[in-house]
Amino acid sequence: MGSIFSAIGGCISAIVGAIASIIMTIVNVIVMILVTIWDVILDIICCRCFGSRRSSRRSGRSRRSGGGRSGVI
Repeated sequence: MGSIFSAIGGCISAIVGAIASIIMTIVNVIVMILVTIWDVILDIICCRCFGSRRSSRRSGRSRRSGGGRSGVI
């Protein structure tokens, strides 16, 4: 009789472990999706904030060097 109860207990333990594993996988996927969305939003914000400053610095450098050349000629 004890072996029957032991087998039933092992079966229940395996089922609970499988369900817990599935729940952990679902939670991991949800967290990964949320982190990816957050990263995309931050990338968009950073490109809008810092992208114009970087491009204006580049264009400012090229204008200065171009102006110097035209003055020499």
